[in-house]
Amino acid sequence: MAAATSTPTEFEENSNDDDKSEMNITNYLIVRPEKGGMLDLLRYLVWADIGSGVKFLESSEEGIMGGEAADHRWIILVSIIVRKIISLFGKPMECTGFVADFFLNLLFQNGGIMGLLLNFLQGKVVTPQRDTETFISTIGHLDGRMDLYRDENLLEQLDNSVSAEKIATEEIGNRALMDLCIMASKLAYENAKVVQSIVVQHWKMHFVEFYNCWNDFQKEMSTQVFILCDKPKDANLILISFRGTEPFDADDWGTDFDYSWYEIPKLGRVHMGFLEALGLGNRADTTTFHNHLQMKSTGFNHGYDGSGSLSSNTDSDMEENVGHKKFLSEKVKKTAYYAVRKKLKSMLMEHKNAKFVVTGHSLGGALAVLFPTVLVLHQQTDVMNRLLGVYTFGQPRIGNLQLAKFMEAHLKYPVPKYFRVVYSYDLVPRLPCDDKTFLYKHFGVCLYYNSLYVEQVRAFCFQLMFFSYYLHKMLHFFEMLSFKESETSQACCFYSEASVTVPAHNSNGRIR
Repeated sequence: MAAATSTPTEFEENSNDDDKSEMNITNYLIVRPEKGGMLDLLRYLVWADIGSGVKFLESSEEGIMGGEAADHRWIILVSIIVRKIISLFGKPMECTGFVADFFLNLLFQNGGIMGLLLNFLQGKVVTPQRDTETFISTIGHLDGRMDLYRDENLLEQLDNSVSAEKIATEEIGNRALMDLCIMASKLAYENAKVVQSIVVQHWKMHFVEFYNCWNDFQKEMSTQVFILCDKPKDANLILISFRGTEPFDADDWGTDFDYSWYEIPKLGRVHMGFLEALGLGNRADTTTFHNHLQMKSTGFNHGYDGSGSLSSNTDSDMEENVGHKKFLSEKVKKTAYYAVRKKLKSMLMEHKNAKFVVTGHSLGGALAVLFPTVLVLHQQTDVMNRLLGVYTFGQPRIGNLQLAKFMEAHLKYPVPKYFRVVYSYDLVPRLPCDDKTFLYKHFGVCLYYNSLYVEQVRAFCFQLMFFSYYLHKMLHFFEMLSFKESETSQACCFYSEASVTVPAHNSNGRIR
């Protein structure tokens, strides 16, 4: 559906010159592994030929390309090489995931190997059907728990009119709320029917909506997110959960290893792939980032009325304002940031006492913290005043030190609202790679859990040392040999130690 055209608003006419000047000083860097050849890569790798390295880069300024190619050569090389390898195995990964999902569900729905054999002999084999409430993802099979911890009654605390903010901050990472976020982050990997079934039947909460959202760079619905609340009327808690890095999705892994960034004036540099996943731009046309990420209202921040109030303009108002900017309103409505923001604002108006939590695992964690970041950028003050917390698990870095300092003022004071959970040697929280001078930096409260699940509160998680990882896993394997609990625990032990051949896969594949 084409967007309706309209004349620019008075504000837009007055701010055109400012917009143009901002666009002229906006910086970005894009790493394009497909641009250079293997000979260029070899020259850049072995002889540190900056000219060859620049061939893989695209930037707003020539000086940025040369400086980045020289100062962060190894980091860029890792990004290029890994993404080339990932793209090479993209189709095999997809096929492997298809087979793994089908086989695991075939066993699960037929009662295991013996049940499958018996059903086969009787001609009663149950064939798994995708996108049904019984079809569970591979990640769902790695951890079969569906219920919340019974000894932590979060709903009872909320129903007794206990302050939601007190629940979250009376101790670092309230166990009941964190458990809900853990389970919601894991549940985001399932299809919409599974999500609704578990939210309603197991958690006894109200399922709101599941979104398949558009990524304009990938040209597909590759961002998934769902929303729930604790009850259909007079809700106290609204939860938003973004799907993370799918284990067999090459595009997701490529995004995690991407080094490309876009600089937002006064905010800092932000990971370009995560912005695209939220539907806030397309590197094929970098002006789209500027259009979505302006701090002032120009019609692109649809639903924004300049005050950040919950009664701001609707999507239909936005459709009338963006025609002259060549935006397709139908695509904009499908994107994660705008779809979720519109629904969240309507729910906050409906549930006057509700606060909201945002969560996600891996790539989903990055989107979870980037979502309130853009709300702050768009000056959605009334919405941000209702934020209870952000809980992420195995989350990659989203931006530079300037961004970290900017957001800490909104997520750390007067009480911490952003908690980052990191497990042991998980690789993803160390991505994109960092060093003492590199631009990607974490922020928020880091809840670090070692291999024995002992919690430590840290300002950061230390860098992954490859050889110490192997030594650690071998020692942990012998330690776990004497650990006896159940068949499930033994299976998890085997899965954990099998990761010695696949570094950091286990800690990113399972959410504990």
